[in-house]
Amino acid sequence: MKKFIITILLITTGVVARSQDSTTVTQDKRPAIYWLFHNNYNLAMRYNDVAAAKDALYSLINIDPQNDSLRSNLAYLYFDNKQYPSTILACMDILANNPKHTPSLEMSAISYEELGLDEKAMNYYEKLYLITDNLETLYKLAYLQYKLKRYEESKVNLDILFKSPDLDNKKMIFQLSKIEQKEFPLRVAAVNLRGLVKQVQGDKEGAREDFNKALELAPDFIFAKNSLEQLDKN
Repeated sequence: MKKFIITILLITTGVVARSQDSTTVTQDKRPAIYWLFHNNYNLAMRYNDVAAAKDALYSLINIDPQNDSLRSNLAYLYFDNKQYPSTILACMDILANNPKHTPSLEMSAISYEELGLDEKAMNYYEKLYLITDNLETLYKLAYLQYKLKRYEESKVNLDILFKSPDLDNKKMIFQLSKIEQKEFPLRVAAVNLRGLVKQVQGDKEGAREDFNKALELAPDFIFAKNSLEQLDKN
């Protein structure tokens, strides 16, 4: 299943704008060396030099260690470059000060999932959903509960999903192959997942109905095709 896409806005004024909103060192008290590293960061981002940008952020954090906006930028850089262990560690520092920092919760959840640590990922998706009520997050939570054989919990969350009046307005991007992605209605994925839960609980005909329903909604949803093929083999 395709992970969420987090929009990362690392614009040239980002560090300054976010820093001014914090309660950390104010601009007029920052030493000249701070602005040197700040300019280095902006130049590195302009030229897409990730290594130099990270080095500049390390220096900025050492000068202004209470500024979580700097750590957020660092976490984004790690995440965008698929350095998932480093992403998690950076997010842990942010969450220690702000447990409801939703970008860090989301990046942590995705990072743990990418590392194959589904239970940890599930815990972060759960925390994220309790704060945001986001339906895509709820789907991810239900999907991981299914993978972890927590079927009743998955069913409960799927029921919540199907009762939401916003379900038909939501879409998710799924990875169809190593090079191809496509957006599908969230309802399609939820119906397919409900079928998978029914299948493992012995309701083969109910599962078939859901897989076929998913294909009616989106004939090219390859996951439902695969689900139906596996059902017929068993």
